[in-house]
Amino acid sequence: MEQHLGSVCECILSLSTNDKRLNLRALASARSLIINSSTSDSTISALFETLTRFLQLTTEPRALHHTLKLLSDIAFHHSRLSGLVFHSVRSHLLRSDSTRLSAESLAVLSSIAEHDRSLASAMDDLDDRFFVSLCFGPSVSVRSWFLSNAFRFPIRPYVLLTVMLGFTKDPYPYVRRVALDGLVGLSKSSVIEDCGVIEGCYCRAVELLGDAEDSVRCAAVHAVSEWGKMLVASVQEMNKRYWSDAVFVRLCSMVRDMSMEVRVAAFDALGKIGVVSEDILLQTLSKRVLGITKEKKPLGQCSAKRKSLGQYIPKHFDIQACVAAGAFVHGLEDEFYEVRWSACHSLHTLTILSAKFAGEALNLLMDVLNDDSLNVRLRALETMHHMATCDHLKVQETHMHMFLGTLVDNSTFIRSTARKILRLMKLHDLKMFQSSIDGLLENLEVYPQDEADIFSVLFDIGRNHGNFVVCIIKKFSQEIEPSCEGRLDFDSVRVAALLVLAISAPLSEAQKVCSIPSRIFSYAVTLLGRISHALKDVMNQNTLLAYLSHCSKSTIVDNSESFFPMIEGDIPNCSCIDMISPAGMSLQQGASENENQKRLEPRKSATPLLDCQLEVHSEVAKSIKLILLKINDIWFLVQKGCMAEVLRMLRSFREELATYMSDSLVSADTLAFTFQYLRVVKLLAKVWEHFLPPRKTQSYRIGELNLLLGKLDRNLKEMRYRFRGLSKEEELHVLELILVTCILRLSKVEICCHNATLKKLSMIISHAEFLHKEGSIEPYNFVVELKKSLGEIDTYNDGASCRPFLLKRLLESFSLKQFRLSGSPKHIKAEIDLPGNDTEPLPFISGLPVGIPLEITLYNVSSENRLWLRMIVHEQLMEFVFLDLNQSGGCDEVRKFTFMAPFYRTPKAMSLTLRVCIGMECLFEDVNLITDCGGPTRELVYICQEKEVYLGMIAKT
Repeated sequence: MEQHLGSVCECILSLSTNDKRLNLRALASARSLIINSSTSDSTISALFETLTRFLQLTTEPRALHHTLKLLSDIAFHHSRLSGLVFHSVRSHLLRSDSTRLSAESLAVLSSIAEHDRSLASAMDDLDDRFFVSLCFGPSVSVRSWFLSNAFRFPIRPYVLLTVMLGFTKDPYPYVRRVALDGLVGLSKSSVIEDCGVIEGCYCRAVELLGDAEDSVRCAAVHAVSEWGKMLVASVQEMNKRYWSDAVFVRLCSMVRDMSMEVRVAAFDALGKIGVVSEDILLQTLSKRVLGITKEKKPLGQCSAKRKSLGQYIPKHFDIQACVAAGAFVHGLEDEFYEVRWSACHSLHTLTILSAKFAGEALNLLMDVLNDDSLNVRLRALETMHHMATCDHLKVQETHMHMFLGTLVDNSTFIRSTARKILRLMKLHDLKMFQSSIDGLLENLEVYPQDEADIFSVLFDIGRNHGNFVVCIIKKFSQEIEPSCEGRLDFDSVRVAALLVLAISAPLSEAQKVCSIPSRIFSYAVTLLGRISHALKDVMNQNTLLAYLSHCSKSTIVDNSESFFPMIEGDIPNCSCIDMISPAGMSLQQGASENENQKRLEPRKSATPLLDCQLEVHSEVAKSIKLILLKINDIWFLVQKGCMAEVLRMLRSFREELATYMSDSLVSADTLAFTFQYLRVVKLLAKVWEHFLPPRKTQSYRIGELNLLLGKLDRNLKEMRYRFRGLSKEEELHVLELILVTCILRLSKVEICCHNATLKKLSMIISHAEFLHKEGSIEPYNFVVELKKSLGEIDTYNDGASCRPFLLKRLLESFSLKQFRLSGSPKHIKAEIDLPGNDTEPLPFISGLPVGIPLEITLYNVSSENRLWLRMIVHEQLMEFVFLDLNQSGGCDEVRKFTFMAPFYRTPKAMSLTLRVCIGMECLFEDVNLITDCGGPTRELVYICQEKEVYLGMIAKT
């Protein structure tokens, strides 16, 4: 293409005598040369000189727009010319009379300055008057753009404050909204300290709460919240609660707004108020106006409190405290789940302020446990858990039935959070304690996979309510004791649970002397492995064995012999001679040597295997940890372009892990996850290479980057959805990789589907924000920067000139963090088999349905997962069949069953090959339009290899 450079430049400079329009074909050719990494430096320099000359000659707006775009591309793709581009565009900016073109030029300049810090000082030469003059031009889009990006320019804070306040009265709602957002940004800068200015900004935000536009009211809620907090901080100490109450009630007035977004913003803001009077808090839980609220004077009125501020607030800013009546009642009953979730989230923080308020709020939260939305139910339970940690959870007997129902909820998260609350709950009478135990036993019966956590909760509850445990064990003693034939029913999970509850009693501070029969502790020894696994966070197996041995030898266990040192591991490990027999007898010195030897033989034979397992697991864990640490280190090599060394190191990591694959003692799930992560890092490194400054010897195939990004997307999707049990930190690490992949895709303009990528970007950021709040985790710097720039990326989706610099700046803020694998994730996978089909095809009749008997094995698939069987002959002949896991039997770890899959559209052929695969719906992904096949409505991630099924048409007789 470079041989046509002369004609390209000539076309660019060929100006029509009438309107001087740019030749668009020449523009496309010039851009192809600029973004092609193999274009020579001399060609780029020639294009730069041509475009600079054209910038000086033309006055046609559309031509100038495209010229600025090409110049920005040159600065982005060829950094050696960024300084020359900057000064060329700056010279044009100072001569331009058009507000819109000045704004476009300014956008290019700021992006180049952000990319090349050495040019930042050149921006300081443009004074405040120049920037502010852009706001008063006739173009609304320029005005709103400047207000959105004002913080990128060197403008004095008080000048910026004046501009923002002035444009909150702009006739265009979008401008008013952006101006309010700008005021919120100023409130967080900690520059404004004048009390009168703070109050003026707060009052202006209050006035805009009545704006006709939803988006403006939503922005006003944020502004009232932020400037209200500044106002409270600025007044005298004696007036802080008064103004805090005024801000709180003002926000309460917005929880019944017609707009769902405004209501969500109002509840989010309410949760940020740090000090509120108890009577106002109580009023938010009752629609009936309380007597003490009626007596309250209007808040924000012209009284001594106003005089203490030295300011005057108009009469219409007064607000009665009764406005807060039933605010949270309305929020928790709202038709939109987003509002209900936000109301629960606000209660999460406000219940800390008052124990009485927390007690009243609990009545409403119990009703929320029946909510249709899983997220709302979970948020309500987490609020209760937070109340319990603050010792503000006072559960009554009337609450127990509703609360205990969550222990048999379909959601694993709901059940787990409910059990966390039970750990901390103080049960005041035996009836409530009995109900709690019954609820946990029902949980165990319906969801046996929760056994370990249920045992741990029972142990904690028993330690906190020792007196009740004794009564319960007496009641259930017949279930624990041997039957008439002398058999112990230790296969029963119910009996195992009761034994865990029983052995916790001696550790209770409420039990001076424990009256649990000593033989109960002997029975528990037979379940040592299961119990120690559940109590691994409390004590190790040796300590548990020593504790059970001690208690089984005593007829009365006195709590004055403190067992808490045992839990810390202070007592010596129990030897084999202390082993308790299933019948409850210790190995006695009086027993014959042969008899004792027989009892000890199983222990001796098991010990080498256990030691071997521990040694292998420890070695693998260390190897994986070291590999993950090294992966973090090689990112520096990726950024330097040392791809040969990076790929060599990743290959050596895979070979090292492969040595453990054949060992049956190693967790295949953990290894699978690590292999998946290595694949993701390899693909990310190959993609990243395309964004590094090109080398002369480097060349890429057409479409190679798009292919790599597609593979990276698929592998990240598998990493996110095919592994259960990831912690919040681990999930956030995966989400950050998905986000950087989206930015990489947006950075290449020749790759299409920008709208879909932006939508996905927004969804992932929302989910990451949710996880940050849930786990109180600080977000990565890359995620923080991306969230700040999201609106700007969306604004420039049409290819405006500043986007390449913005995206490049975001990529520069990304650094691959160390992946810390805290647990052992479960690998979701499946196997499909059709015995005998290799030698004899299944018979079918063309045009009629055929049943295919498939033997399916599922691993670590929860009943909450939605699985589909995909059967395909070719791309135009594909069918989906839903797999109902409730009818498959088995447990979450392994489900094995035979499924008769119907294939309806058999083609006219003597024989055919049907490719069968199992896919799992990605519940957080966007809708995938494949419903014409009668299949899923969301994207699938496939969890097994395709199985080829051979069919042969029945011969006519």
